[in-house]
Amino acid sequence: MDRRAFLTISSAALATLTADWAAAGPTKTVSVQLAGELDLLDVLQTSARQLAAAHPVHHPHTTRLLREHLATVTDLIDNGRHSAATRYRLHMLAAEIATTLAWRRFDSGDNAHAAQYWIAALHNSHAVHDTDRGAGLISDLAYQAAWQGDQALAGQLLIHALSRATHPAARSLLQLRLARTHAARREIRPALRALAAAEKHLDQTAGERPAWCAWLSDADLAVDSGQTLLDLGDTARAHQLITDGERMLAASRSKTRGIFLAYRAASHLDLKEPEPAVAAAIQSLLLARRIHAPRCVRLVEDLIPRFRPYRQVPGVTGLLHLVAA
Repeated sequence: MDRRAFLTISSAALATLTADWAAAGPTKTVSVQLAGELDLLDVLQTSARQLAAAHPVHHPHTTRLLREHLATVTDLIDNGRHSAATRYRLHMLAAEIATTLAWRRFDSGDNAHAAQYWIAALHNSHAVHDTDRGAGLISDLAYQAAWQGDQALAGQLLIHALSRATHPAARSLLQLRLARTHAARREIRPALRALAAAEKHLDQTAGERPAWCAWLSDADLAVDSGQTLLDLGDTARAHQLITDGERMLAASRSKTRGIFLAYRAASHLDLKEPEPAVAAAIQSLLLARRIHAPRCVRLVEDLIPRFRPYRQVPGVTGLLHLVAA
């Protein structure tokens, strides 16, 4: 991870970029309906989505192919002559591919390139005036900044994102991430206000959601609310929310489950309950390794110093050996 490269992007460019985005003029809508038969764009779109959905074990190959798809789409945008509807689809596809690549680079610890891909996606969403998607991309950059410990930057980016997000699901996710950022800085009242807003907006969500936040569920709200309360010192309530959220999570969301299990392990440690903590940590680590989720693996590894005082507890020595293997 080239942290200095990321900080150059975040401090010198991200704040200015997102401030400009937040101050941009009113949006316009463009019809996305296209007549005609299967064409190159249809092929690229179908192929890109299949590559994005491939099993993580294939990521070294599918990531390379996705980069080539993005280069092709970008070349079509820059050099082709298209109708407004076709240009809309090209920009949306470029944003979609760049976002996938950003999360893959982020998950692998390559934060500098992840930020560059998110910024590329932001430019493409802005080109077609999709402010909700743009807000989501700024939120992803904020999530990355918070993950790296730069809560001040994360909060600044989220405020810009919230200034223009309109869909209740989008605003719920942004407020949830803002709550985590406030809590990390021990800003109790702003954190609780953001949590209340996130819950309110999620309750207002009905019908079709933007694709980029369609995954947001009561399980996510519960676990991130729990993590917020954990940072604020409300350990017992936090643990209950995290446990409930992990149980509610859809079976298909394996990577998220691994992260939630790591959070549950941390909440058990805060309650000085090493036995269930080590059980959750081992589950998380084994799942993360099986699905090739390095960021989840790092979450468990970060807990190891907290387990060392409990070496005499059954399972802890096994966890230490498992992490070292």
